[in-house]
Amino acid sequence: VQLVESGGGLVQAGGSLRLSCAASGFTFDEHVIGWFRQVPGKEREGISSLSTTGRTYYADSVKGRFTISSTHDKNTVYLQMNSLKPEDTAVYYCAAIDGATIPRIQVKVFSNWGQGTQDAVST
Repeated sequence: VQLVESGGGLVQAGGSLRLSCAASGFTFDEHVIGWFRQVPGKEREGISSLSTTGRTYYADSVKGRFTISSTHDKNTVYLQMNSLKPEDTAVYYCAAIDGATIPRIQVKVFSNWGQGTQDAVST
């Protein structure tokens, strides 16, 4: 079981990035997928999740700007990030846990993690 993120980079404030999370060894159709981010000195923050029923969750800090989705074959999950702000600068991680839903998006809930991808938003 492996998750691989891609799509990070440097963008100006107001711009967009799309992160991808590709699964190897399993598909997402029986897993809840979460996107997290972390900046140095701070705890990893859960920002979005996608359940097997298609239910989505967004943290207040990204609601209305970020969108989580998956491909039809459930092999890749995306995080479309629009209207980016400098405070969105972080290392972004995708994570997966088998099951249909989760009560809350928390680091301790997820058992499989990607390696992370760095995003930087300049002013």
